[in-house]
Amino acid sequence: MGLAASPRDSVITFQKILIIGAPRSGTNLLRDLMARLDGAGTWPCDEINHVWRHGNIRHPSDALPPGLARPEVRRYIAGVFTRLAARRGLDTVIEKTCANSLRVPFVDRVIDDAKYVFIVRDGVDAAASAAKRWHAGLDLGYRLRKARFVPPTDVPYYLLRFLGNQLQRLGARGRPANTWGPVFDGMAEAQRGAATIGVCARQWRACVEAASAALAGLPASRVHRVRYEDFVGDPVREFRRIAEFAGKPMSEQLADHLRREVSGASRGRGRTELTREELDVVLGIEGPALAAHGYA
Repeated sequence: MGLAASPRDSVITFQKILIIGAPRSGTNLLRDLMARLDGAGTWPCDEINHVWRHGNIRHPSDALPPGLARPEVRRYIAGVFTRLAARRGLDTVIEKTCANSLRVPFVDRVIDDAKYVFIVRDGVDAAASAAKRWHAGLDLGYRLRKARFVPPTDVPYYLLRFLGNQLQRLGARGRPANTWGPVFDGMAEAQRGAATIGVCARQWRACVEAASAALAGLPASRVHRVRYEDFVGDPVREFRRIAEFAGKPMSEQLADHLRREVSGASRGRGRTELTREELDVVLGIEGPALAAHGYA
């Protein structure tokens, strides 16, 4: 693929709705539900961070500044969206990559007509859930699903990095040897000698603060905000609002699915699963961001 785009990439018209949120905040749930709306669809993998980073793969973090959205980068990423819409006959493409929460100005320069759904979850619950992913074993099937969408010219870079990470794991002695989720500026330094839960708390705060600040500068008509706790508490009401934002009707069949499948059982789980010491670490890091979003 490279950075070239096909002339056909500018032929069709469709809307792009990007889900923005920190890891373990309900972004996957929201993407899957929005992809059920008439005329909407998404990629058959949970994220396309490799696509967003094409042309900037050696930047040290996922917080790409808007100046890196060079014309060839914009053409390539926009072309990926257009080809998906054309291939599947979509009038709405739904996209979710958690790392985009760190680089909304870059994303908005790449796709300047995008609309955003910003979901925020209690950072204690999100950090506790994320910490489990840092220590999870290798899910090869998950990796392969994402690998299908790596730009071919970037494959050697990611393959070498993957092999290096696996070698690091052999000597990690139970500690995460590499990163999971969005790489914020300063993550490597934060990992040195720090407990995983503290790094996860910093990751949540970095994502939420960066996204909040950037989205506040966009027209209100382009941004819809939802709290995870409100969504799982009354999914039909909250999703109807999201569907209206997308300009789509919500079928009764989808409403029934929401009633059956969306559960609020995980609300508050982090505050019971973490030890007192871990909770103190998380609250010490996340405190200002938690307060800003109405979490005690």
